[in-house]
Amino acid sequence: MAITKINGGITAPKGFLASGLNAGIKNQTKKDMAMVFSSTPCAAAGVFTSNLVKAAPVKWDKEIVTTSPYVQAVVVNSGIANACTGAEGLGYCADTAAEAAAALNIPKTAVLVASTGVIGKQLPIDKIKSGVTALSKVLGSSREDAKLAAEAIMTTDTKSKEVACTLELDGKQVTVAGMCKGSGMIHPNMCTMLCFVTTDVAISHELLQKALSEDVVDTFNMISVDGDTSTNDTVLVMANGQAENTPITKEGEDYKTFCEALHFIMLELAKKIAGDGEGCTCLFEATVIGAKDKNQARTIAKSVVCSSLTKAAVFGHDANWGRILCAMGYSGAQFDPEVVDIWLESKAGTIKIVENGIATDYSEETATKILSEEEVIAKMDIKEGNETATAFGCDLTYEYVKING
Repeated sequence: MAITKINGGITAPKGFLASGLNAGIKNQTKKDMAMVFSSTPCAAAGVFTSNLVKAAPVKWDKEIVTTSPYVQAVVVNSGIANACTGAEGLGYCADTAAEAAAALNIPKTAVLVASTGVIGKQLPIDKIKSGVTALSKVLGSSREDAKLAAEAIMTTDTKSKEVACTLELDGKQVTVAGMCKGSGMIHPNMCTMLCFVTTDVAISHELLQKALSEDVVDTFNMISVDGDTSTNDTVLVMANGQAENTPITKEGEDYKTFCEALHFIMLELAKKIAGDGEGCTCLFEATVIGAKDKNQARTIAKSVVCSSLTKAAVFGHDANWGRILCAMGYSGAQFDPEVVDIWLESKAGTIKIVENGIATDYSEETATKILSEEEVIAKMDIKEGNETATAFGCDLTYEYVKING
C-alpha cells in the first residue's frame, strides 16, 4: 500500500470545505476563527485531554461524538480557551453550535466546537456568532481555503501545520488530511493542541473511534514541549464516505490500510507540533530500540524527551550523554544500564557516544555538528527485545522562558 503525500490541507478530501478569518477575538488583524464543513454527514471520532480540568468545548465534543448519529461541521476559535468558565462557557458552546446549525442548515447536534487560548475568560459570544455567519458565506475547497483555516487556529505557533495524503483503498482513490495547532503547554497525553482530520473514506463510527484511540498512543501521546498537560486537548476525525469505497465495518485489510494512512497524518502533525515548541530551535526525537515490550520503550523514550537537562543540552549542542542515561534511569522502567548503547543522529551524521553504559572515545566536535541541525535524534538500545518507540519534543531555550514569563 503506497501512501502519497500531497500538497494539501483540510479541504483535500472530497466534500470538505473550510475557511478562516478575523472575528475580532484577539485583535483587528489576526485570523482567529475557522470552520470546517462537510457537504454530507460524517462518522466522527474524538480523543480528548486527560486533565481533570476540562474546557467547555471538550465536554461538548465528547457528548456529540458519543451520542450524535453524525456530524458535519467544526467551529474553532483561537485567543480564548473557554476553560474554567462554568455553565456560561458550556452554554456558549451550545450557542455557537446553534448559530452554525442555522447558517449551514444542519442539526445543532452535528456541530463540533473547539477553542484555544487564555484560560478563564468568557468568549465574546456576539463576535463568535458573527464569525460563524461570516465563515459560512466564504467556505471553499481550495488550497488557500485550507490554509486560511490552519492559520486561524494558531496561538503562539510560529507556523501553520497541515498535511494530506492519498492512497488506494478498495479500488478507489481516497484522501486523508489534517491540520493542527500547538506550541506551548505540550506534554504526553495530548497538549494545548487542537487537531482536525478529514477523510472521504467510508468507515463506521465504531472503527473510526478505534483507529483514532489506538493511533494516538504512538503519535500525539508521545510528544512533549514543556511537561504541562492542557485543558483543551482535542483530536477530531470526520469521515464522509465520498470516496465511495465499500464501507469499512469490520477489521480486515481495508481497515488496516486506513489505519496506516491515519497514522501517517497523525505522526506528521505530531512532529510538526513538537518541532514548533515555544522558543525552540530544533525537533528532538528520542528512540528506544531493543525493548522487551512497547510500554517499556514508550516510558523510557518519553522520559528522555521530557528531561529539562537533556533538552537544555540539545539547545547548547552539548553531547551530555549522562543526562540521557539519567533520564532513562528515573523513567520507572526497568533495564540494565550497563548494557545500554546511545547514538546521536541528524542530517550531519551519526555518532555512537555510549557503549555498554560507558562513554566511547567520540569527537566532541563531530557531536556538536550533529546537534546543531534542525532535527536531532537520540537513539538508545537497551538490548532486551525487539520492540521500539519514539517520543518527540524540542530543545529548551531562553526564548521559552521569555514567552511564558
